[in-house]
Amino acid sequence: MNQIEVTILSIIIMIGLGYFLKRIDFLSEKDIDPFNKIVMYILLPCMIFHALYSADLSLISQLGILPFVILASSFVTGIVAYFILRRLNLDDITLWSVLVTVMIANTGFMGYPVTLGIFAQEGFLRAIFCDIATSFIFLILSFVLILKFGGTVKTAVRKIAFFPPLWAVVLGLIFNLVNIPIGPVIDNTVNYLGQGAIPLIMIALGLSIDFSAIRRSKSMIIFTSIMKLAFFPLVAFVVASQLGLIDLQFKISIVEAAMPSGMMSLLLAITYKLDYEMTSDCILINTVISLITLPIIIMIL
Repeated sequence: MNQIEVTILSIIIMIGLGYFLKRIDFLSEKDIDPFNKIVMYILLPCMIFHALYSADLSLISQLGILPFVILASSFVTGIVAYFILRRLNLDDITLWSVLVTVMIANTGFMGYPVTLGIFAQEGFLRAIFCDIATSFIFLILSFVLILKFGGTVKTAVRKIAFFPPLWAVVLGLIFNLVNIPIGPVIDNTVNYLGQGAIPLIMIALGLSIDFSAIRRSKSMIIFTSIMKLAFFPLVAFVVASQLGLIDLQFKISIVEAAMPSGMMSLLLAITYKLDYEMTSDCILINTVISLITLPIIIMIL
């Protein structure tokens, strides 16, 4: 059994554990929110900070091109999806509920464990730079939705300014480049906390699985799955090829682009009063489908 099979099977088992715990009423969907808060505000920032703090950043000029691949792929996919949805004569609420799902990839919650498990720390470091693009996409869509559906610029800026993983990237880079020591105790503590991020993320994903969603939002689930899991990585393949990316740079950019829709899509849908149930359905089902498509893409690469 190769490393790809081991990693994907491990992820499936952890997700399956979450789903099983929900089925036996040991945990419930009510636990997803506190789990996500622990991951978002503590575990994931520790994981990102420690990876960047201990990384060899001599290749930072090359790593800086990776966010552009995700940004370009997201905008091309979003524009194509927008015109297709317009031709279907959907109302604005439905259109944007689908569009945010198509444009935001799960480069963090799903991307980190996959790249770390298959490509080790070298891959994980590149995944962090890809995830920076997702934060920018989230910011841009926040402003677009404010202009479209109301709200304040101050609220959108505050959400980004206090986004913990983004601060983990900034501080990790600063502490590494300026060579600021944190001492063995803090180093170990941050490392231990970071190691808890992946299993908790996967269990939370398992808790969120609801197969009844297939019937509820069937047509949009099919559309978002095609656009996010096939078209998005295809665009990334073209962009990465045109930029001359090779080896690990090329592989990670495509794998991250092939991730399912990100949970930040749901945050946007809830914040701006879109059809968040449909957004949630699309995220959950294409996450399940990605467990099939991701191994195929990784093996092709």
